[in-house]
Amino acid sequence: IVNLKQAIETNAWDGEWYLRAFFDNGEMMGSHTNEECKIDSIAQSWSILSGEGSTERSKIALESVNKSLINRQEQIIKLFTPPFDKTKTDPGYIKGYVPGVRENGGQYTHAAIWTMMAYAQSNDPKMATELFSLINPINHSSTRTASQKYKVEPYVIAADIYGVSPHMGRGGWSWYTGSASWMYRAAIESILGFSIHHNNIVINPRIPKEWDQFQLTYKKEKAHYVITVINNQSEASIELDGKLIEGHEIKIMNDESEHRVIIKLH
Repeated sequence: IVNLKQAIETNAWDGEWYLRAFFDNGEMMGSHTNEECKIDSIAQSWSILSGEGSTERSKIALESVNKSLINRQEQIIKLFTPPFDKTKTDPGYIKGYVPGVRENGGQYTHAAIWTMMAYAQSNDPKMATELFSLINPINHSSTRTASQKYKVEPYVIAADIYGVSPHMGRGGWSWYTGSASWMYRAAIESILGFSIHHNNIVINPRIPKEWDQFQLTYKKEKAHYVITVINNQSEASIELDGKLIEGHEIKIMNDESEHRVIIKLH
């Protein structure tokens, strides 16, 4: 892993972001020198999500994603830009889609969610929640004009959203997508910070200062926990059934009782 990490940092850093790949002939993909696919979001997100990227470089890479791939006006996060069209090199089946459709320069929603998760993991909760709102399908149909552009259901995640005029902002495949499970994980794990470690509940939220609090309920077998997280407090603490506990883990008890947890965040 050390050799792999060193090789990536030596050969795959393009100055302001990480390369996506190399063609068989050694040409780069996802470089500022390319006419098409100059920057790809996946390499930038996973430099953070993997925990193996340079902290300084990954921060620069996310800034590049923000500048080049996040389109707030159209509410999409492109997979890469510009799309493949006339390149002589063969990136595979992705070039079979017309420019701006699905993975070929549109929003590939898996990758858009990974971008959101990367911002959360980088301790930028304001950006993470902004992107969650950006991706949320209900916000693509909040007006008649928006829904006529989006054209698919506003209550399920679309696998892709088109990224080139005249179909910019139009939803692609819906229902048939694994993006929904990634969206759920992003909300529960990356933003609300819920996880299970060795039969213990751990809450490590990444929420903006503007949030006052949130509540979630966890049930498994005979365990039942109602967890309230209160933001912007003078001191951080965890209460279990009215009693302060030390540490940051809450032991799961399968005792058929409802347990109340109050977590205060500083």
